[in-house]
Amino acid sequence: METKNRFFSNADLRKLIVPLIIDQFLQAFVGLADSIMVASVGEAAVSGVSLIDTVMVLILNIFTALATGGAVIAGQFLGKKREEMACKATNQLLSFTLKASLGVMLVCYLGRDFITHVVFGKIDADVMYNCNVYLMIVFASIPMTALYNAGASVFRAMGNSAVAMKTSFLMNAINICGNALLIFGFHRGVEGVAIPTLVSRTVACVVMLVLLNNQKHVLHIYHPFSFKTDISLLKKILYIGIPNGLENSMFQLGKILVLSIVTGFGTASIAANAVSNNVATFAVLPGMSIGFAMLTVTAQCVGAGDFEQVHYYTKKLMKTAYAALAAMNILVVLAIPFIIKIYGLSAEASEYAYWILIYHSACVVTIWPLSFSLPNTLRAAADVKFAMILSIISMWIFRIGFSVVLGVYLYWGVFGVWVAMTIDWLFRAVSFTIRYARGKWKRAALV
Repeated sequence: METKNRFFSNADLRKLIVPLIIDQFLQAFVGLADSIMVASVGEAAVSGVSLIDTVMVLILNIFTALATGGAVIAGQFLGKKREEMACKATNQLLSFTLKASLGVMLVCYLGRDFITHVVFGKIDADVMYNCNVYLMIVFASIPMTALYNAGASVFRAMGNSAVAMKTSFLMNAINICGNALLIFGFHRGVEGVAIPTLVSRTVACVVMLVLLNNQKHVLHIYHPFSFKTDISLLKKILYIGIPNGLENSMFQLGKILVLSIVTGFGTASIAANAVSNNVATFAVLPGMSIGFAMLTVTAQCVGAGDFEQVHYYTKKLMKTAYAALAAMNILVVLAIPFIIKIYGLSAEASEYAYWILIYHSACVVTIWPLSFSLPNTLRAAADVKFAMILSIISMWIFRIGFSVVLGVYLYWGVFGVWVAMTIDWLFRAVSFTIRYARGKWKRAALV
């Protein structure tokens, strides 16, 4: 393929991917900074924050999936040179996200006892206290984070990932400074982490909406903004968003259900699991960023009906993902002793975390891209039902089933839970590779 015929030059890809990596790093750094700072309060605080954050990730994954649906539809319209329809899709995304996120926030507050007592199972009293304090504050950030993610996805659909990167800088500065002030200055507990999180997410949401209000952008907020539902457009967004949301939710639900198993292994296992989850986020960060780029790039190629370029960019970006993940995980492995020391974990928790992270990095550089980056090409082509069904099956059989078998019955403990997770990855990787090779997804575009 000649360079002049490509939708995205190497320079375009760099402009898209580099800010995405920085943005994802900054978002992950928020969680890492929170957990390190709250570690000074004790392992019960670390465990409490980790448990509620797992629920928050599940909730926000739903809205990230919805944002993905909006971005794919807008990207396909842009590929067809139908900018007005792409802009209308943007407005439908923002309107529906606001309504749905307010509803979800209300349900979460009403169901807080179910979350802390039923979902998490039996946990120590001090962990339960920290869960409740953190929950009451951070659940208020659900609408703000949902709208921020929607706005970020819109800018990515335009090929502009720098906006989210700059906003993440601001969000991190507010969060970290707030944590330092409240935890070390005013000697607060988990509320010293929760309040800055709420404030920083609110500011990021406001900034994103103000930027989208700029009428010079290809995709922007219409004046006056209308909450009226365009059924045709919303159906297209939800056609992608709902299956993708269910897929993401199944993935995160598996983590939550497994947490009820981990809590039975004791506080040391909960703490090791929490630390490992935070560090693991950085281990897969380049792959996540390149996956977002793949979604943006291939959606426009699908919209234009140019599947030769879809294959070209999928292959190119997958190679980039493997190289970037290899480099990142070498750094992670080298940093493990230092990371464990920073958290100040007990000897038992430290040993658990060390072996979990070594094993996780090995699986990331071999299995992860095929399981999580490659499917974004299928999503960009609106082939989302397969991924949803696959994720449900894989979650129950491999993630949950093998967590019980390996963790409980074979006495592998928390390490067995992580092994079960990677068995889930392997099944997904093989299935998605076969699906992509067969090419049925080429007939799934919606616009």
